[in-house]
Amino acid sequence: MNGIRHIFGLRTVKTALGAALAIYLSQRLGLSYAVNSGIIVILSVQTTKRKSRDLAIMRLGSTVLALTTGAIMFSLIGFTSIAFGAYVLAFIPLAAKLKFNDSIVPCSVLVSHLLAVQSVSLPWLGNEMMQMVIGAGIGFLLNLQMPSLEKKLNEDILEIEKLQKSILLNMAESLKNHQSTEKEEELFKNLEEKLKKSYELALAESENHLTKNVTYYIKYVEMRSVQFEILRYMKKYSKKIYKNTERTEMVEALTKIVADQLQELNPKDKLITELVEYKEIFKSMELPTTREDFENRASLYEYVGNLEHLIDVKRSFVEHLDSCDRMKFEKDAKMSESAAF
Repeated sequence: MNGIRHIFGLRTVKTALGAALAIYLSQRLGLSYAVNSGIIVILSVQTTKRKSRDLAIMRLGSTVLALTTGAIMFSLIGFTSIAFGAYVLAFIPLAAKLKFNDSIVPCSVLVSHLLAVQSVSLPWLGNEMMQMVIGAGIGFLLNLQMPSLEKKLNEDILEIEKLQKSILLNMAESLKNHQSTEKEEELFKNLEEKLKKSYELALAESENHLTKNVTYYIKYVEMRSVQFEILRYMKKYSKKIYKNTERTEMVEALTKIVADQLQELNPKDKLITELVEYKEIFKSMELPTTREDFENRASLYEYVGNLEHLIDVKRSFVEHLDSCDRMKFEKDAKMSESAAF
């Protein structure tokens, strides 16, 4: 089985088995058009448990609506193409208004069976309803066996923090040499792509839990995404710092310290104090005498302000975690720390 899943993919294997089972059950129950149950399974297997559940509920509701609409039209107009057209004219707007869009086609196939047999008797309506119950039900049950994405998300967390640390260290080097590198551009690009992919995974993991609201990974990636935007601003200001001074060297050292503490649960109070003191030093200094010195100092000040904001975003994230999410974060922090050695 593992070899088959490796070749075809878990979702494909589940869909194939589910479709076969649905047709078999429909045949055993003596349903007409039994193969239609298998087609519904194919249309019902989703990427997450929550999507599959919501789709199954929607399909059942839309089937009741479609069969009722079809039965009314056929009873009033007769079993003709005009009656089916009238059904489509009435059903599609109703389905769209109720957000049943994904069920328009499969439900209309069920109604077409009524036209084919020219009957809206209870046995035939039950036949069509059972096809949807079996197909949508099996599709939902198959999706209950959804692999957890936590392992991949934890790997992504390590990669995100590694990229952020590399960006900060590279930025510190840029402060010293007054020159950004191609490596810096590549790091920003890689981090942006990783954040986007991780956010999609975090959403999928959240939707794979039906009985509880799992949002830790979503909130984590959102926090790192805010930090990513702050890093963009820091990059912009670092490019404007052209002069090596004692203050520039201090900012370079602070940047390296922040990089080393990025994965910790909370930054050390000493670092926060140093950042605040550094900003106070700026305020107490004599005004620069040249435009170039003024711009250099202003860029340094803004850079340090963003560095402080970078840490505040992390602190705020940690402070708002509940006990369960905090345990996850502590575990991730330990993993990051171990990976660093």
